[in-house]
Amino acid sequence: MSHERVVLRELFRGDLVGKTVTVKGWVRSVRKSKKISFVVLNDGTTFDNLQIVVDAGLNNYEEIASMLMGTSISAVGKLVRSEGRGQNVEMQADNISIIGPVDMSYPLQKKATSLEYLREQAHLRVRTNTFGAIFRIRHGMAMATHEFFNKRGFFYLNAPIITAQDGEGAGEMFKVTMLNLNNLPQKENGEIDYSKDYFGKETSLTVTGQLEAECFAMGLGAVYTFGPTFRSENSNTARHLSEFWMIEPEVAFADLEDVARLATDYIKHLIGHVLEHHAGELEFLVKNYCEDRPDHIEMLKSVRDREFIKITYTEAIDILNKSGQKFSFPTDWGCELQSEHERFLTEKHFLAPTIVTDYPKKCKAFYMKQNPDGQTVRAMDILVPGVGEIVGGSQREDNLEKLQERLRELSMKEEDYWWYLELRKYGSVPHAGFGLGFERALMYVTGMSNVRDVIPFPRTPKSAEF
Repeated sequence: MSHERVVLRELFRGDLVGKTVTVKGWVRSVRKSKKISFVVLNDGTTFDNLQIVVDAGLNNYEEIASMLMGTSISAVGKLVRSEGRGQNVEMQADNISIIGPVDMSYPLQKKATSLEYLREQAHLRVRTNTFGAIFRIRHGMAMATHEFFNKRGFFYLNAPIITAQDGEGAGEMFKVTMLNLNNLPQKENGEIDYSKDYFGKETSLTVTGQLEAECFAMGLGAVYTFGPTFRSENSNTARHLSEFWMIEPEVAFADLEDVARLATDYIKHLIGHVLEHHAGELEFLVKNYCEDRPDHIEMLKSVRDREFIKITYTEAIDILNKSGQKFSFPTDWGCELQSEHERFLTEKHFLAPTIVTDYPKKCKAFYMKQNPDGQTVRAMDILVPGVGEIVGGSQREDNLEKLQERLRELSMKEEDYWWYLELRKYGSVPHAGFGLGFERALMYVTGMSNVRDVIPFPRTPKSAEF
């Protein structure tokens, strides 16, 4: 008899008890004895494993009972209520066939394996409990993102990955070129002649989809990008990647308060989705990776349920300087807030998520709206306990002359941003937006401490494997 495959996520709903089903997946373990063996199977669709009871009367019993961890199989059998702890149902096998065997060289063995080692096995690590849990949560948060913005009337925009603009003005961009690097064409002054390149000008991988999102917000009202971004910053910390994903909404006829509320609601929505739909995965990760934060889930619930504190940058500096706390980085007005400052504010002073607004102009990007004081801009960062900054946003400068003046101050070429400037020339409106680093949000929700463990194939300095 032929049976259509049932994935474990569906099987564990319980309405197939007493029926004969087919399951396929990878063996997690085998407990062997002369008369009966127990095969533990997972197919990636759920955190829970299926126990398959194998009777010695099976015609290939010795082969099945001797399978190694990682073997892929197809199993047909009757689903019955389980007497064992931690499982509702199990299978009594009628037939098991091996699809793909493994040998003793299989890199993932039953013994405890470090996260560092598993990064070297990024092509296989998703088969472990830890990474299966992380990447199901990653998928859930991605779907929750689209759901959140779609329900609020935002349009999803695919911003270009190859660009001729430095969207942040920081210069940390990867070059894109088809020029012969061993024989670069040069101008008379010795500069590289990019007119001979594929696009006829100097191009790079994007650091943000924001500038293009601003264009589309000016016609569609509210848009969001969700795509890869790239930074060539030579940083090897547990919080930095060279390639990562960003969510960047942009809203016309909006100010900083509007997008601060939007960002707050979005963070709460992401947390709520994971707590509701991925409770098992989250509990496993907290138990195994949050030894120093056993109340992590309660902290997430608190962030989901409470109001966010709101202060200015100037007030934040004042709090830090009066705290009596010793910091590694300076807390003078005009200095950027570092992670240690952000975590002090959220974890020790306010004991709550905190929105910090109105940063010094010199700390922030060229496109942010300038305040009347001439010293600060309408910028915000949202800080959360355990991580620090999770969202950065601003109201954009909608005055053409002020934006041109800012570009000149930073020695940026107006001709490179001609189309961006025209948005202020033709029907300019107040508008604002923010960016959330998807991997940072994943670290925050899952409790994982290294960003390399929440992206499938991490790209970092001197590392582009897989």
